[in-house]
Amino acid sequence: MKKVTVALIGAGLRGINYLDYALQHPDELQVVAVAEPVAQRRDSFKSKHRLTDDQCFASWDEFFAAPKLADAVLICTQDQQHFEPTMKALEAGYHVLLEKPMSPDAKECILMGEKASQVDRVFSICHVLRYTHFFATIKHLLDSGAIGKLQSITHNENVGYWHQAHSFVRGNWSKKAESSPMILAKSCHDLDILLWLAGSDCTRVSSFGSLSHFTSKQAPEGAPLRCLDGCPVSDECLYYAPKHYLTEDTNWPTSAISDDLSYEARYKALQEGPYGRCVYHCDNDVVDHQVVNLEFANSVTVAFTMSAFTRDVSRTIKLMGSNGEIRGAMEKNEIEIIRFGSDSVERISLEDKGGHVGHGGGDMGLIKDFVQLVSEDGRRQGLTSANQSVQSHLMAFAAEQSRVEGRVIDLASYTDRFRI
Repeated sequence: MKKVTVALIGAGLRGINYLDYALQHPDELQVVAVAEPVAQRRDSFKSKHRLTDDQCFASWDEFFAAPKLADAVLICTQDQQHFEPTMKALEAGYHVLLEKPMSPDAKECILMGEKASQVDRVFSICHVLRYTHFFATIKHLLDSGAIGKLQSITHNENVGYWHQAHSFVRGNWSKKAESSPMILAKSCHDLDILLWLAGSDCTRVSSFGSLSHFTSKQAPEGAPLRCLDGCPVSDECLYYAPKHYLTEDTNWPTSAISDDLSYEARYKALQEGPYGRCVYHCDNDVVDHQVVNLEFANSVTVAFTMSAFTRDVSRTIKLMGSNGEIRGAMEKNEIEIIRFGSDSVERISLEDKGGHVGHGGGDMGLIKDFVQLVSEDGRRQGLTSANQSVQSHLMAFAAEQSRVEGRVIDLASYTDRFRI
């Protein structure tokens, strides 16, 4: 396999973590450029991957103005900054790996999908769950007929109370207009995996949900706008910022609040930045719990629940077939197979391949597959691609419209609106 060269656009935590693969497998992947507007992040990435000054750019416009520098680009900008660099990259002849979601705009997702079909380039989306040992095993069990014909699925994304507060109340994905609806930002992974497991096109979508807890109405009496401004309930508040960000553990999520992880810099970040705000006095508007019902062309039905109100950050699933059931807990790496007519339960215990932060090994599995696809010049289909991802994104957009309007959405009719 020939070595692949890649440029990173957007040197945030996701892109940095993905490209650790290049440090672990230098014979397979080499980073040759970075485009990042924040100088401290750009310089840190430059040092980590031993780049020269002429391999570092302050914007993607500067990067694309230069001659073609790599085989591929990895685009890890914020959600609303995906479309333009992706289209420029494809037009310039780069293979593309794009962080999810593709875009918070349905029309842009469709245009990117159409562009992918026009150019002879690999265009993969970071739907990492397909690359986990956990979901790959479930998919194999379904395809091998372990529980007969699949009939229905119940799936839970347990967001975790602290994760909701960090990312979707205080963080970058707290406001729908500035990022995307929560069902897209957090759960396009899950809708993609449900589409893959169901094995058929989605036909109808309905959804319910709201923002009910992280609002000013739920604020304790006397709670200030910022945790450090003398909060009277700091001892018992689950979300008191210093409890989460001023500990000795500077890994994620603490690493997200400041590029400088010294205690002094983190304290200042809580005084001045978004992560020091009281969770009941933020400007967040995305939901903190939502349910989505899906119907597929092969009669499979799905009930999906996303909720902030869980202790653990985890995914649990139950698949019901004509001859049995599959039950799984991703973060526990456990799968159970229950066959009708038998009192025994088959249990599969999987090796931990990365935990929550690495999506159970899915992150590195995704990068490995993308590198192989580019090395082979796209001669085979990967597990994830823009064409496959467009439908799962449209499922998310339809779910949000159903939630807001209180009606069932016919997905084919809904999609046609954006193709005119």
